[in-house]
Amino acid sequence: MSSSRQYSIPHTPRVISPSPTPTPSELREKESYFGPVTRSASRKQKVTSPPPIDEDSSGSDPEKRARARSRSPILEGRRRRMSGLTSKRQMNGNSKAKKVDLALPNGTVNGHLSPAAANKNYWREMSRSPSPLGLIPIHQKWRSFIHRHEVPRKILHVSIGFITLFFYCTGRQPAQIHPVLLAMLIPVAATDFIRHRYWQVNRMYIRFLGALMRESEVDGWNGVISYLLGAWIVLRFFPKDVGAMSVLLLSWCDTAASTFGRLWGHRTWRVRKGKSLAGSIAACITGVITAALFWGWLAPIYGEYNTGVNAFAYQGVLALPAQVREALGLSITQGSVTGYLALGVMSLWAGVVASASEAVDLFGWDDNLTIPALCGVGLWGFTKVFA
Repeated sequence: MSSSRQYSIPHTPRVISPSPTPTPSELREKESYFGPVTRSASRKQKVTSPPPIDEDSSGSDPEKRARARSRSPILEGRRRRMSGLTSKRQMNGNSKAKKVDLALPNGTVNGHLSPAAANKNYWREMSRSPSPLGLIPIHQKWRSFIHRHEVPRKILHVSIGFITLFFYCTGRQPAQIHPVLLAMLIPVAATDFIRHRYWQVNRMYIRFLGALMRESEVDGWNGVISYLLGAWIVLRFFPKDVGAMSVLLLSWCDTAASTFGRLWGHRTWRVRKGKSLAGSIAACITGVITAALFWGWLAPIYGEYNTGVNAFAYQGVLALPAQVREALGLSITQGSVTGYLALGVMSLWAGVVASASEAVDLFGWDDNLTIPALCGVGLWGFTKVFA
């Protein structure tokens, strides 16, 4: 017996074969099944999320707001990263990945992101700018003053209108101004082209001018280029008063539409994406007031500058076209208006044109270019027909 136990044959080892790869249908069935959970266990699993953010300036969904380009440092094809805020080492992909917090608020770890950790970047959702917060450092530090309300940018925008009035009151003519605008446009556009090719230049550019920029302009063209180009077009190709009024409508109506649209736009209907009825009404009212003060008060004071090639398109008289008068059997006196009535009609038309040009989207171009161009065409066409 002892010898049989000594030379006993060992048991055959048990081999467990691997399970076959589950099919997609089996995976879906497995993922859709959840075992019963008691009430006490469900209460323990509840996680308190941070309170929702109150967007007082708009009730729109943050996911539906316009976003800037991806800030990923990976180069896709020939696409370049132009933000200038990522170092060369990060652009080459050699930086260490940031450790993600997987802990729940109660201290346990289940391998998934907790709602609190997922919402640590909640400040990105507080933005009312056309692009998310984070590309320009000064926008994070002064996110309410610079990023949400764009106060420095609006100050620069409004100041252009007062500079235009200064040039008009001192006798500067369009022929003296539009060559200067073209001379300024060339180096500004060249600088923008260079900073998009060299991230070091872009970083320095953003450091000095970030307070006047939108984050969508970090990887795109600066709005100053469109502003200079639009002002050059209306002063070069339209009559003096039409060109000056187009620049004033760009400077003040666009600012009024942006300001009141951010304040009360969520309480009115939306004209189109990013444009509200409140902003359009503000632009119209501002345009009516601007035109009435310019043509009714300021222009007559400095009338000696408006002669010859610099004569105004609007001379204080509006009349129906000759064909319409003949068809209606009206005389020239009966078919025309002068004085305050003509000024009111012209001012109302200027407000309508300013509101429409601010609300329309023309091929996705910058509104700093489209607003003066459309205002110039609208005002000049109206005076050609009725003045």
